Amino acid sequence: MRTIKIGTRSSELALWQANTVSGQLEHLGYKTEIVKIDSIGDVVLDKPLYELGITGVFTKNLDIALLNGKVDIAVHSFKDVPTKLPNGVVQAAILKRGDFNDILVIKDDENFFANDSAIIATGSLRRKAQWLYRYPHHTITGLRGNVNTRLQKLEDNDWDGAIFAAAGLKRLKLLPEKEKHIKLDWMIPAPAQGAVMIAALEKDEELLEICKELNDENTATCVGIEREFLRVLEGGCTAPIGALAMIWDEEIKFKGVLFSPDGKNKIEFYKEVPANNATDLGEYAANYILERGGKKLMREVITIDKELNIYSTKNLSLDQKSSLITKVGVSMSDFITTRSNRLKVKVVKNKIENVVITSQNTVDALLDNFSPVELNFTNIYCVGKRTKRLIEKKIGKVTHVETSAVNLANFLVKNIKEKEVTYFCGNKRRGELPTILSENNIEVNEVVSYQTQLTPRKIGANFNGVLFYSPTGIESYLKDNQTSDSTAFCIGETTALEAKKYFKNVIVAAVPTVESVLKSVNEYYQES
Repeated sequence: MRTIKIGTRSSELALWQANTVSGQLEHLGYKTEIVKIDSIGDVVLDKPLYELGITGVFTKNLDIALLNGKVDIAVHSFKDVPTKLPNGVVQAAILKRGDFNDILVIKDDENFFANDSAIIATGSLRRKAQWLYRYPHHTITGLRGNVNTRLQKLEDNDWDGAIFAAAGLKRLKLLPEKEKHIKLDWMIPAPAQGAVMIAALEKDEELLEICKELNDENTATCVGIEREFLRVLEGGCTAPIGALAMIWDEEIKFKGVLFSPDGKNKIEFYKEVPANNATDLGEYAANYILERGGKKLMREVITIDKELNIYSTKNLSLDQKSSLITKVGVSMSDFITTRSNRLKVKVVKNKIENVVITSQNTVDALLDNFSPVELNFTNIYCVGKRTKRLIEKKIGKVTHVETSAVNLANFLVKNIKEKEVTYFCGNKRRGELPTILSENNIEVNEVVSYQTQLTPRKIGANFNGVLFYSPTGIESYLKDNQTSDSTAFCIGETTALEAKKYFKNVIVAAVPTVESVLKSVNEYYQES
């Protein structure tokens, strides 16, 4: 009879899993041998998992050992396994699932919840995002290592608590007494959390038949839905994704959730379906979330795995991201959002001789309120070539365009006969244009067309550069972040002027476009 070589990581929890598989196989009459193989996730412990930039940080070396014939099967904590297995490797069995919940281990007592602040430790982006969504005034600190190491770090540091998987603590008999832990039943676990998976070679039909005897069908069904949800979202250790499927009274109850990395936003899905009609539930749930803003949240995921890293205060498209040179990694989120105001018809009822527009947001706001034929403008003056193109495409011909509000104001002072303009603007418009016009006896009728709202967030990492697209974006950034030695890359002179108050090194794009800002990043770091 063959001896089945079982590949495993060497942590105490991984060995518990491997020995459990070994015990079940030996109970069926098979001989086994444990082979320890460490992973990069076990070796590199000074960074959160989402900063390692590698898919399958805990499974890759075991996959190699399996493919090279060093082991016959590999035993994994299923939540660590990438949704796409290497060619030739297949899922052979899933053991009956353990406790899928997360648990907060408390350092002293629960009184810290009444305080204005607290420090909670976790190395998981999913746990971090969900905790901050519920407790935004708390601070999250990184925590890596095996279960014993993390418990000791909690004891040694001035933290209020740390988050663990309940299954790991229970399996190692390390669950603290009742007063020292809280079950986080509101926190959606990682897909397949609490489940143990056995991988084997696809060609080893004999071993696949043996492993099939260890497979738990209900667990396999539930975690299959969760992992399909994960696969379609294209997440992993680097995305704040939670998923849980349970079979209850012949029905599958499924909840999936996606958070922004800072925990400020989430998109959630919940559905109950008959257990025999749930084959595409994970895919359906993922597409539901993607169609309702999930794609934008996925772009916010922080990936720090390059030689140089920058942060964009505006979400970039995939094409824009891919235009960066290979050694530059980018993280991003929108630091400002805009909302069109309701404008009364009387605002545009009569013919307006001179109209001033300084942003594309104004164009959008006007068209949210009126059709182009209602906008009876004789002369339109604007700032920026892109704004000009948008106006001429959707409203009408532009009389004159300048590169900045100051230049436009000076042009109007010299060139318009009528000493009156209507300035469609946002609530946070800068004061240079109306000030220059007023000082030169030109009456300015301001119509606040849209609201700019600050959506600040603490970026939580050191970046070589920060990209700014407006002075308001800088204002939002400084709400939660300190000035630093980072280089500020700015879309135009007005933004750069504001940035120079806070940053020592400021780079201005050649033309006021996002693409030009990214080009300035490439040129700056290409030389370094």
